[in-house]
Amino acid sequence: MNAVELDRVSKWFGRRDGAPLHVLDAIEIAIPEHAIVAILGSSGCGKSTLLNMIAGLVEPDDGAVLLNGIPSHAFRDWRSMTYMFQEDRLLPWRTAAQNVSFGLEAGSLGRIERERRVEETLSLVGLAGFRDAYPHELSGGMRSRVALARSLVTEPKILLLDEPFSKLDPAIRAQMHAELLRIAELRAMTLVFVTHDVEEAVVLANRVVVLHPRPGRIAEICDIALPYPRDPLSEAVTEAVRRLRISLSSARG
Repeated sequence: MNAVELDRVSKWFGRRDGAPLHVLDAIEIAIPEHAIVAILGSSGCGKSTLLNMIAGLVEPDDGAVLLNGIPSHAFRDWRSMTYMFQEDRLLPWRTAAQNVSFGLEAGSLGRIERERRVEETLSLVGLAGFRDAYPHELSGGMRSRVALARSLVTEPKILLLDEPFSKLDPAIRAQMHAELLRIAELRAMTLVFVTHDVEEAVVLANRVVVLHPRPGRIAEICDIALPYPRDPLSEAVTEAVRRLRISLSSARG
């Protein structure tokens, strides 16, 4: 079964000069359950808009978005999907545990169950000893782990990520990649993430959707059939990165 399907989705945005901006054109993608899919493209090709349509934050003007086979306008189980943004968006007056708990406060779970989930999820991302730390007391990598825990605490089946590790230094980013892959396998999640980093796409994804810019449209869908974990310095990953860069360069042209 497909977790997400985009059926010839198109999108326009209005502009002050009156001429609509064509952002996405006839995007057609099927994302199976438990897949890890990267949406790759240059700035302005509609990557984040596409992710926002999957999340139900933006409506398509043409076509349809289906979640677990259900059209997004009729989908009701939105708590089975979470979104990790590029900025960590932690509330500075809340501790790590309180920031993670924020994802549960709109639900119907009792206090004891909320606390259990928060403790379990902080432990899952390696922050069990930092539950009472405030954001300003944490490193950039630790803040990203808190943001990841906040996205995971609702126990989603689909996790959407909009370049969440782009501001981390390479060593910490590699650690977060390994953590994300470990947790995705442990929780049997479907991941869909946006990136402009070709190496990140190859290291994480088993399928990469390359977009042409303005309007965004599919240039190529590449399967990455390499075993995990993927060493960025290995010959196989280096070759996959080289090929994907060629595809991306062709899409830009």
